[in-house]
Amino acid sequence: MKKRLQNKVAESRIAMPVVAVYATCCWLLAGLIQENWWVQFGYFALSTYLMMVMNNSYALIRVYSRMLSCSFMALTCMACFLFPSFHGAATQLLVIATYLILFHTYQDKSSVGMTYYGFLFLGLASMAYIPIIYLLPVLWILMWSNLQALSWRTFLASLLGVITPYWFWFCWLFYQEDLTPFADHFIPLADFQTPFHFSVLSLGGAATLLLLVVFTILGAIHFWHTSFMDKIRIRQFYSLFIRMNLVIFLLICLQPQHYDSLIRLAIVNTAPLTAHYISLTHTRFSNVVFIIMTIIVLILTTYNLWTQSSLF
Repeated sequence: MKKRLQNKVAESRIAMPVVAVYATCCWLLAGLIQENWWVQFGYFALSTYLMMVMNNSYALIRVYSRMLSCSFMALTCMACFLFPSFHGAATQLLVIATYLILFHTYQDKSSVGMTYYGFLFLGLASMAYIPIIYLLPVLWILMWSNLQALSWRTFLASLLGVITPYWFWFCWLFYQEDLTPFADHFIPLADFQTPFHFSVLSLGGAATLLLLVVFTILGAIHFWHTSFMDKIRIRQFYSLFIRMNLVIFLLICLQPQHYDSLIRLAIVNTAPLTAHYISLTHTRFSNVVFIIMTIIVLILTTYNLWTQSSLF
């Protein structure tokens, strides 16, 4: 089978170092040094590493490719207006860790320990961004339908995992004799604003959302068309990414004020779908699509850097 440009890039061993340098340049241009975003940059680097570990551990792409981590870096840098958020970067990292651990529970309803640790990271993520709790029922459903790992034991383990960080925090605040921060932490859960109020989004933010939706649709169609070539386990994982993204996009539409944190989660789910499409298609049409995708991402990244960077 003839290898086209997209396949050569996807299977190249220098793709990831090149994209890593590109991503670092994006952070520098956005104001990494001037704004002192070293912690956020560290979270980004660790998130990229965990995405690479996820790909290697579960063979999400059936050929040698670093495109999953490359896609993650490119899509994250495209949304460079998110760089300043410490809590957003932490939430993204912890959600990736949640996926990485929960995928170990596939078809194992007795995996109480792994379930606990997976949801422990989700509980930590909720301490940085409490509305992520809305995704808890979705994860339970996906554990039942996709991971086939939900039982009464794993369900209770998941509850315990989510509660554990709050238990320690509550005890500390109780010792300090001030429980006000604990109560205030949950107030945003009741903050419902006007649905579909997209005027709160900047032009760059709206374009980023639209592009992620397009990439998700493109990746989903390709996956459904070729899923018979993947192992059943891999099909379930990608189906989880697709379903989770559908829920996230719905939440963004219903409560756009949570865009900044939810779009980070959408990037986590979109990156594998985009990487799967780029790495495993070989037609002239898909090669043209890859070139167009790359150009659009570069243009949008440039625009967001121009409008958001402290250097310009």
